[in-house]
Amino acid sequence: MPKDVPWHGRTVYTGVYKHTVSGPRMVRRLNIDGDGQGDLGGHGGEQRAVLVYQLDSYRFWAKQLGRDDLGPGQFGENFTVDGLPDDEVCIGDRYRIGEALFEVTQPRVTCYRVGLRMREPRMAALLVAHHRPGFYLRVIAEGEVEAGQEIV
Repeated sequence: MPKDVPWHGRTVYTGVYKHTVSGPRMVRRLNIDGDGQGDLGGHGGEQRAVLVYQLDSYRFWAKQLGRDDLGPGQFGENFTVDGLPDDEVCIGDRYRIGEALFEVTQPRVTCYRVGLRMREPRMAALLVAHHRPGFYLRVIAEGEVEAGQEIV
């Protein structure tokens, strides 16, 4: 859930601090139960209900940034997946996970909040420059999902 975080002498309300969860979660048209976005003007909504980021990108950033502290949710994503690389996923592609059906809507729109979470101010620009932004999904059919389920 979103929280207040100090940043450059002010407070930022953000939902970028994601972490892994166990058990099923209900995916709804605008969000996943138990999750939230802090800035609804720039994040969330029907076309950006779920953010996806890839394990391969985690490996890339660990090497690129010389870090060994990166774990699922670190980039503010809802789903950390094995596969579905940014350069192969297309807008309009549909995927079923558990009971829910999703459609790719757009690449991630990066903002400073990912840099805040990563403690790397350049991170938003780096995601774009290295073509590893992740992507958003809209929810076509609501349903329960759980970590480890196959993406079809």
